[in-house]
Amino acid sequence: MKKDIEIPVVENVYIAVVKEWNEESGDDEWNSYIINDKDISIETVLVVTKGYDTERKTSLLRHDLGNVMAKSSAKIEMIQEELFTMNNEFSVTFFGDGKMYDKKYIFRENTINENAFQELPVMEQRGVLVS
Repeated sequence: MKKDIEIPVVENVYIAVVKEWNEESGDDEWNSYIINDKDISIETVLVVTKGYDTERKTSLLRHDLGNVMAKSSAKIEMIQEELFTMNNEFSVTFFGDGKMYDKKYIFRENTINENAFQELPVMEQRGVLVS
């Protein structure tokens, strides 16, 4: 029975955290994004986020991002720097190619920092990427 269940592998979909200037607050802020580097759009994108370590955990936050077009990105949420010392988990579910996909992306504690910046696909920005 289990052998008959196909679990599709998520490819070319990433989560990134980017440090950006916010005109309204006049300060830098850290924002998380989903990046769709596929040649097709991904549909009904749902993201559940949480932070945790051995002693603490944050509330679950749920985000309905709708559809994310091919070779594009969508903002998920702002992340406070105080949470970088925790594991930050993004559970992503979406439809594509007539199949449902599901994947957990985890930024391990202290991995979100400017020293970990790299070029991000699609976004033409630098940030921390997890795949």
